[in-house]
Amino acid sequence: MTAPQARRPLGSLDRIEVTGIRAWGRHGVLAAEKELGQQFVVDVTLHLSTAPAGRTDTLARTVNYAEVAAAVAEEIGGGPHDLVEALAESIAARILTDTGHPLVRRVGVRVHKPAAPVGLPVGDVVISLERDAAPVQAVLALGTNLGDREAHLARALELLAGTEGLEVEWTGPVLETAPVGGPEGQGAYLNSAIGVVTTLGPFDLLETAHRAERDARRERLVRWGPRTLDVDVITYGSYRSDDEELTLPHPRAHQRAFVLAPWHAARPQAELPGHGPVAALLEGAEDRDGLRPGPHLTGFEHS
Repeated sequence: MTAPQARRPLGSLDRIEVTGIRAWGRHGVLAAEKELGQQFVVDVTLHLSTAPAGRTDTLARTVNYAEVAAAVAEEIGGGPHDLVEALAESIAARILTDTGHPLVRRVGVRVHKPAAPVGLPVGDVVISLERDAAPVQAVLALGTNLGDREAHLARALELLAGTEGLEVEWTGPVLETAPVGGPEGQGAYLNSAIGVVTTLGPFDLLETAHRAERDARRERLVRWGPRTLDVDVITYGSYRSDDEELTLPHPRAHQRAFVLAPWHAARPQAELPGHGPVAALLEGAEDRDGLRPGPHLTGFEHS
């Protein structure tokens, strides 16, 4: 299946505002403006989910606004640009690609040019804009070995595909696999992998995965124990994270044939960031011999 651009859950985003960032710049159409320069003032509004940071009091789960302010000041001092509009665009692009990326999903920028030479007494000249972060491609792995396994996978795909800000781009085949790790005596798993395009931040994507697990009444009683549903975030673009709750890329994905095989079947040229081609990783996976074709489920197919 081919995904349209993911919908944006704007109502779920919080805001961090950093206002009154002042720096000297040489932006303007007139030669004197570039030669002498003048003070510019910038306000930025960062749209993101602050809940992960609020729950854990962890800086790594939010945006360091000191870094944002420093980046804005550097952009003001750079260029020069003829137009304030160009300066505002450069600030928005810098924030979305460098500072806080990929946590910031939308940025608002207001550039004040109080000394603009307009020929009349004015209090200020302001350009205001908003820009969205680009959607991110991510890979999720799904697994189940309790209850109605086929129903659990079908329901998970339905919930994920119906999530605002997320579109399913591709799905791998369903494979049946022997349990890896955990207590003995578990039943066989049904596993697959899917690719999504999302405007959700990485922690919001993780919460979406957990929501699907809760819908299946997943109980976390034994590590690597039997489960009605497991939904893991394997990759989120090229984003790297050492967070104890969300390590990216997934720390064991490069060793797990039940993740690599359906991913490779759907996207033969795919690479796992930091580890190389999925095809080569699959060749070396120790649990590769435990794979066998699973049932054909609607929606889980190469595309």
